[in-house]
Amino acid sequence: MTLGEKRMAWTEILYDETDRVATVTLNRPDRLNAWTRHMEGELRQAMEQAAADDAVRAIVITGAGRGFCAGADMNLLSGISSGEQQGGGAAEDDARASNGGDGIDANFNRRFSWMLRVPKPVFAAVNGPIAGMGVCFASFCDFRYVAEGAKFTTAFARRGLIAEHGVSWMLPRIVGLTNALDLLMSARTVEAKELERLGFARLLPQEGFLDAVRAVARELTTNASPRSIGVMKRQVYDAMFQNLDEAWDVADREMVASFSSEDFKEGVAHFVEKRAPAFTGR
Repeated sequence: MTLGEKRMAWTEILYDETDRVATVTLNRPDRLNAWTRHMEGELRQAMEQAAADDAVRAIVITGAGRGFCAGADMNLLSGISSGEQQGGGAAEDDARASNGGDGIDANFNRRFSWMLRVPKPVFAAVNGPIAGMGVCFASFCDFRYVAEGAKFTTAFARRGLIAEHGVSWMLPRIVGLTNALDLLMSARTVEAKELERLGFARLLPQEGFLDAVRAVARELTTNASPRSIGVMKRQVYDAMFQNLDEAWDVADREMVASFSSEDFKEGVAHFVEKRAPAFTGR
C-alpha cells in the first residue's frame, strides 16, 4: 500500500507534511480524541512512515478540536470493567513482537517506548485536555508544548488503575520523583502554567499554538544536522540504561563515524563560508 493509500485508509488520525515537518493529528474530536487501539495502530503507521521519509525532519503530534487526548475511550474501559472485553496489552504485544531485539534494544520495543527509537525529534503539541493514556504517550515524546488553558490529569488512581504503560518510569525522569508521585497518586487537575513550572511542557499562547510548535520544530531541524540529531537522541535514551564508561565508549565510536559523514563536512563548510547549512542527513 502506498503512502497516499494509507492516508486515505486512516480514519482516526490526520497526516500532513509541510516544510519538512510532519504533523499527526489525533482525529476523534467528538470524544476529545479518546484513545483506541485502532488509533494507536494508525499513529504508529504514520510515525514509521515519517521516520522513513527523508523529506521529514521532525514530527509533531496534536489533537483535533479542543482536546489533545482524553485518555482511553470509556467504552473500552467499561467493556473491560464488565468483563466483556479483555484488558491489558494486545496492542502492546503486537508492538513488542514486531520489533524483536535484546539488550538495551529490548527496552524500546514496548508500547510508546518505541517512539524513543524514532530517529527524528518528536513534539507533543498539547492543545487542550490531556489525561490518562494521553499523558503516557506524551511522556515518551522528546519535547512537549502546552497551550494556555489546557488541563492535565493522570486519572489512573481515580479509576482504580495503576501507572500504566511505562509512565511510572518516564514521568519521574521529566518532573522528578516527588512531583511524579503527586501527579500519579492524586490524579488532580493541573493547569498549563503548573505543567511548565514542573518541567513537563513549555507553555505557549493558545492563539497560533500549533503553528508556533511547528515553527520550533522547523527551526531546530533547519539549523542542526539530522544525522547528529538521530545519533544524539539514541545516545541520550540509551544512556538511561548505561554507566558512564559505556556511554563514553559509544560517544567515542560515534565521534569517529561522524568525521567521515557528509554532514560534518557541510557543518564546517557553512560555518567557514558564513552561510545557512544544507545538511542531508548523511
